Amino acid sequence: VKHGKGPLLIIAGAGTGKTTVITERIKHLITKGLAKPEEILALTFTEKGASEMEERIDVALPLGYGDMWVSTFHSFCDRILRESCIEIGLSSNYKLMTNAQSVDLIKKNLFDFKLDYFRPLGNTNKFIEGLLQHFSRLQDECVTPDDYLKYAENYKNDEELGVIKIKELANAYKFYNDLKIKNNVLDFGDLITYTIKLFKDRPNVLKKYQKKFKYILVDEFQDTNFAQNKLVVFLSGKNQNITVVADDDQ
Repeated sequence: VKHGKGPLLIIAGAGTGKTTVITERIKHLITKGLAKPEEILALTFTEKGASEMEERIDVALPLGYGDMWVSTFHSFCDRILRESCIEIGLSSNYKLMTNAQSVDLIKKNLFDFKLDYFRPLGNTNKFIEGLLQHFSRLQDECVTPDDYLKYAENYKNDEELGVIKIKELANAYKFYNDLKIKNNVLDFGDLITYTIKLFKDRPNVLKKYQKKFKYILVDEFQDTNFAQNKLVVFLSGKNQNITVVADDDQ
């Protein structure tokens, strides 16, 4: 709780008080005048987790805590993009799609995907869900459509079919991405990947948020994927005032 500056990793099992440590550390930072409430960013993975953390902080600081950012990774990125996505050519009034809406979007445009090897023969919905899972995994690993196309271009395999499969998937990923932009919609994976793109392509925007958040705290850190980890590394900048709690058994 009283750790000074720099990174801090706390590993402990279920029910040992990991979230309490985060809450108490936030209380310590504010009451000792090390940071104002609005200079602290607390991230977790579920809306339930974020609400619980907000409640705990509210109790710990009876006078309230102003404009402190306590949210899930996706809500945080949504807020950032609504504020600054025009910097990378996106419209800030985009609509966020549910999984069912993503399935529907692909279904309506399925013939434009020009699928040959992966042309669905049976249950279209199940096929589309499989495709979306693949795209979601690419987003989790921070693979852009251009990265995937480049990989497919240089992909070597003894079997010709292997090359055809990769190229078809890479083209489908690119087409799906273009389709979303055309329809002014994003899915949940886009929230993280576009925020990373924003920070990568616009260092001035990144600098603004690095300056804003003096301390970053992450609950349930074992659940982070590659992209989410990249995001917090970006935000922590040179100071690296980041505290994370995790259960390695999970």
